[in-house]
Amino acid sequence: MTMMSGKLKPLASAGAAALLLAGCAVTPQKLTDAEVTSFSERNLRELAAGQEPLSGPVSLYEAMARALKYNLDYRVAQMKQALAIGDAKLKSWEALPKLVANGHWGDRNNDPGGWSRSLTTGIRSADASRSSERQTLAGDLTFTWNILDFGLSWVRARQAADEALIAMEQKRRAINRVIEEVRTTFWRAASAQRLVGRLNRLAGRVDRALRNARRLARGGETTPMEALTFERELVAIRKQAVELTRDLHGARIQLAALMNLAPGTRYKLAIPRRRAAVLKLPRDPRQLMAMALRNRPELRVAAYRERINQKEATAALLEMLPGINLYAGLNGDLNPLLFNASWISWGARLSWNLLRVFRYPARKATIDARDRLLKAQSLAMTMAVLTQVHVARLRYHYQRQVLASASRYHDVQRRILRQVRAAAAADIASEQSLIREEMNTIVAAAKHDVAYADLQNAAAQLYASVGLDPYGAGAALDMRVKELAASLRRAQNGDRLMKMAQSRKGG
Repeated sequence: MTMMSGKLKPLASAGAAALLLAGCAVTPQKLTDAEVTSFSERNLRELAAGQEPLSGPVSLYEAMARALKYNLDYRVAQMKQALAIGDAKLKSWEALPKLVANGHWGDRNNDPGGWSRSLTTGIRSADASRSSERQTLAGDLTFTWNILDFGLSWVRARQAADEALIAMEQKRRAINRVIEEVRTTFWRAASAQRLVGRLNRLAGRVDRALRNARRLARGGETTPMEALTFERELVAIRKQAVELTRDLHGARIQLAALMNLAPGTRYKLAIPRRRAAVLKLPRDPRQLMAMALRNRPELRVAAYRERINQKEATAALLEMLPGINLYAGLNGDLNPLLFNASWISWGARLSWNLLRVFRYPARKATIDARDRLLKAQSLAMTMAVLTQVHVARLRYHYQRQVLASASRYHDVQRRILRQVRAAAAADIASEQSLIREEMNTIVAAAKHDVAYADLQNAAAQLYASVGLDPYGAGAALDMRVKELAASLRRAQNGDRLMKMAQSRKGG
């Protein structure tokens, strides 16, 4: 029986271990339908949480303000900056010394103790003795400071601070992108608001004309070829109207998304009087390029990346040094058998990982290779920025010419429409000619609106290409929508480029 129990003990132990491992195994758990529904409903509730409701027609600058305050992509950029700033603060705390409090309580089922043996005679003492009770309670408060860790933490904190600055520049870039998209999309959406009603009315007239043409063909009042030709032209006009309506509706949907309005939200735009975006540019393009090299977020990010890599070289050198750990502590023990139940301890420890010395050449080679890569990337970025400034400047001048041509074409088309309407009233021109010219006039108006929107976009791209912030120094994104819109309106001054170039030149 004793032998059987001895054989069963290993089996029982193995079984217990197997059950323990089975209990610790983790199996993938899919989300339930209820959990997915709850997750989706929470996201829907939070999409527009805390937003100021619409209170009337939306102006251009209110659309910009709403995009800056509520656009989800821009919110992500803001949160990344906040996270980087928090990480930098956390890294700065890691450079401080450590102050650690420890406590210990213990118990046992018998008395601790032992005998002693003489080193000279080898005789063991007659009686055992103890220097501690069965239950123990002790604690200490220890101050430690590792000088090497302090140096490394200081370098890492400086790198984290540079990462926070990179996040700030990326947020600036997101602002420029959002403002540029809103400016372009607003004017396309304004064109939709002005023209969609006219397009729908024209589509209704085309449908009536198609029914009339088919009726005349069936009655023999016109030849089949004339009827089919007329029907083909009407169908082409109808198709063009549908495509134009689709494009214009897409602009309104895109603008609503930029302002973080729920899909299907009805809103009306306050369309201001259209004025050409006349920017007073410096005569010398090199002044714009110099501004871009100072202000563009991408170049500043490249400079911060190089600075972070330089600090990495410093960290690699520090890691080779021996670590000196200084400590001092207050200790206490409730053991009544101790002669001194409380005491102060201090000391220093030296440690040195010699393998890091042999690893340093490979680490240094990697850092140097990364430095060369970052410099090559910054050169490529510099060329790209200079090219973008040049292209943006040429595109702005080109779009001004395109707008002037579209304006002249629209004016001529409106005069043609007046002539055709007069001729149709006098039964000189046909309904087909009138419908064709009305469609041509709407298309000319849409092209004029698109050209105006493209000019606004070209002006915004020119600002973005030189790295100018689209809002004034007094603007804060925690303002109310109306206040932020007013600040944006004041900042959108066409003289800013000239003033910036003159101030830089004078400085």
